[in-house]
Amino acid sequence: MCADADPSGGRYRRRVPETETPNEALIRFDGVGMTYADGTVAVDHLDLDVAAHELLTLVGPSGSGKSTLLRMVNRLVEPTRGRVLLEGEDVARVDAARLRRGIGYVIQDVGLFPHRTVAQNVATVPGLLGWDRRRTRERVAELLTLVRLDPAVHGPRYPHELSGGQRQRVGVARALATHPKVMLMDEPFGAVDPEGRRSLQTEFRRIHDELGTTVVMVTHDIDEAVLLGDRVAVLSQGGRLEQLAPPAVVLSRPANPFVERFIGDARAVKLLRVARLARADVEPGRADRPVVVRVGEPLEAAFSALAASPEGVVGVVDDGGAAVGTLGPAGLHAALRRAVRTDEG
Repeated sequence: MCADADPSGGRYRRRVPETETPNEALIRFDGVGMTYADGTVAVDHLDLDVAAHELLTLVGPSGSGKSTLLRMVNRLVEPTRGRVLLEGEDVARVDAARLRRGIGYVIQDVGLFPHRTVAQNVATVPGLLGWDRRRTRERVAELLTLVRLDPAVHGPRYPHELSGGQRQRVGVARALATHPKVMLMDEPFGAVDPEGRRSLQTEFRRIHDELGTTVVMVTHDIDEAVLLGDRVAVLSQGGRLEQLAPPAVVLSRPANPFVERFIGDARAVKLLRVARLARADVEPGRADRPVVVRVGEPLEAAFSALAASPEGVVGVVDDGGAAVGTLGPAGLHAALRRAVRTDEG
C-alpha cells in the first residue's frame, strides 16, 4: 500500500486495496527479537515490513512487545537479535541522536516541556537543527493550524493551560515539525477521555491522509487499530505476530482463535465502522430523499441514516454533492458482503 500524491494539492490520499501487500518497505524488521537477561522474551523472531506512507497499527494485550518493537526503530531499545532497517540502512549503524531527530515520536503523556510555550515546544527540533527564526515561526503556525489550534491563541500558552486533547494535538504538531518520513506513536490517545479520543482519532486520520507520513502506532484498543490502520498487526504474548492484514480482513477473517478472541464480539458492528460505501453499492438514479449519505462514508453512517429514514431508503451523493442514487437495506447488505469478501483473490 502506498499513498499516491494528489496532483491538485500536493497532498496524499490513502488508497488501500484490501488484498494488496506493500512492496516498498520504508521500515523493515528483519528477524528482530528482544530477550531480557532473565530470559523473558519481549519480542520473538519477527519479520515485518512497513510501506512508505502507510499507517500501520500494532495491537495486542499487555506483554505482546508492541512498545518494544516500536522503540527499536529509534533505538530507544536495541534488539538482541536481528536488524531494523530504515530506508535500507541498519539503524544500529546510524548515530542515535541524528536518527531520532529525523523521526517523529508521540507518547501517551505527550512529554511537553512545562516551562516552554506551545510554540516553543513545537519549535524544539527545528531549534536543534539550527533553523532560522522566520522559518521556524512559519512552520509552527502551519502545524498548529494543521492540528486545529489557533497559532495566535494557543501558541503563547503553556501546557498546563491546555486540555488533555489540546496537549495531544501539540504533541503531534511537535513530532511533525521537521517533515519526518516516519512517525512513531505509543498509545498517543490513551490518556484522553472517550469523546476527546474519538475526535483526536478523526483529526489524526485527516492529517495522515493529507501528509502521507509513514506511521507506526501502538494501541491496545482493537477499535482504534482497525479505525486508523491501513493494516493491522495483531501481536500475542512474547511479540509473536498472529495476523497482519487490512482492517476489514482482520475483522472478517481472523487468522486464528487468538485473533478472534482478541477482537471480541460484535465483529459485524466493527466492520460497519471500517468498511466504506462505494458507488457499486448504490442503485443509480435520483437522490431526492430527506436523508442523504455520501460515497466513501463508513457503512456505520449509512446504517444510521437508513434507520432514521421513514422510507427505509436514503439518497447518496458524491463528494461534490452530485446525486449518485439511492441505498436501501439490500444495498447495505451487499456492501457488507463486499467488505467481508475483501481477502478473496
